[in-house]
Amino acid sequence: MRLSAVELSCHRGGRTVFTGVSFAVSSGEALTVTGRNGAGKSSLLRTIAGLLRSAQGRLTLDGGDPEMSIGEQSHYVGHQDAIKPSLSVAENLRFWAEFFGERSSGDVAKPLAAVGLDALAGLPAAYLSAGQRRRLSLARLIAAKRPIWLLDEPTSALDAAAQSRLSELMRAHLATGGLIIAATHGPIGLDQTLELRLDQAAPAPVAAEASA
Repeated sequence: MRLSAVELSCHRGGRTVFTGVSFAVSSGEALTVTGRNGAGKSSLLRTIAGLLRSAQGRLTLDGGDPEMSIGEQSHYVGHQDAIKPSLSVAENLRFWAEFFGERSSGDVAKPLAAVGLDALAGLPAAYLSAGQRRRLSLARLIAAKRPIWLLDEPTSALDAAAQSRLSELMRAHLATGGLIIAATHGPIGLDQTLELRLDQAAPAPVAAEASA
């Protein structure tokens, strides 16, 4: 599997967030996206996930499921943990497993154990700390299989032990042929990664089309 971008551009709010972005990442590889705040790291991940439309350029996936879009073959974990406080930890994860079409969605014990939350399965999510909420969000990566992981600051709010668990999960995903693209300001716990820097000095205004 190979995910490639050629000359991608993104416009938001009448401004160019990034332009001319190209990369290629294959099965078993991780790509870290770095750069200053506002350089477009999150927007790039959201574009790959299909949540934003690219203004220009081409995004292709070779070796994936031809019947599914790139977004449908991806897990996107953004800044928002997307957790309903009134549901229990297990109920939240079961919802996401069913949403992603996982047939065995009733069994969430294994993914919860993978992120160290199995003892809190019955606790309402409202009582989770920021780090625990982040771990519950990351448990979606295990609850439903997707070959592409799009992770926006995945180590945010995680302590050292939780970061170590995440590193193990990422290494296992890469070892089984998955690929990872992570927006980050620092190391994500992998020994070897590709790097894409988004260093545009300042967002440029988008030229308005001339009226007829």
